[in-house]
Amino acid sequence: MTEIKNQPIQTFLDELASKSATPGGGSAAALMGAQGAALVSMVCNLTIGKPKFAEVEAEMQEVLGKAEALRSQLTGLIQADIDVFNRLMSKYALPKDSDDEKAIRSAAIQEVLKDATAVPMQCVHACVDVIRLSKVAAEKGNPSAVSDAGAAVMAAYGGLKSSALNVYINAGSLKDKVYAEDKLSELEQLIEGVDKLIDDIYQTVKTRL
Repeated sequence: MTEIKNQPIQTFLDELASKSATPGGGSAAALMGAQGAALVSMVCNLTIGKPKFAEVEAEMQEVLGKAEALRSQLTGLIQADIDVFNRLMSKYALPKDSDDEKAIRSAAIQEVLKDATAVPMQCVHACVDVIRLSKVAAEKGNPSAVSDAGAAVMAAYGGLKSSALNVYINAGSLKDKVYAEDKLSELEQLIEGVDKLIDDIYQTVKTRL
């Protein structure tokens, strides 16, 4: 089966729109983040090598490298979300006729739920990093591409918020409350102040248009 990242965009959108459970919001969130990273790279590539932006050349090269690494990570998370969801559904399909079967099934579900919480958390981390890079792109990148830096931050913001919802829903189903609370605390620390940061970057973009 062709990995989803290698399928035509129309195929992905058709599958996203279908009644199939995958791909779903988690994969869409990762794609949003990947698009944000790609747009940051675009701004960098339109800045690097131009004499009038020589003083930010080294910084843009560094941002480009980080953005490309994040794009690769987030693209991989598109499939990772599908894989962990399918694993979870396979555990829900386990037999539950006897008490022993119920116990085995419940333990298996709980184990995969931890992974189902960790995958969107990875997406949150990556999207936060993309947002931070988009700030540099918006402030120092080629002004002819500043609107692309704005699109980058909004795409990454959508990915972050969407992924956060998946962390909340999966953590809420965990019986291991220590693990769940640890992940929720990690999430809250990550997203603290992000709304203001997004608005600041957006306003920076507007002032440079």
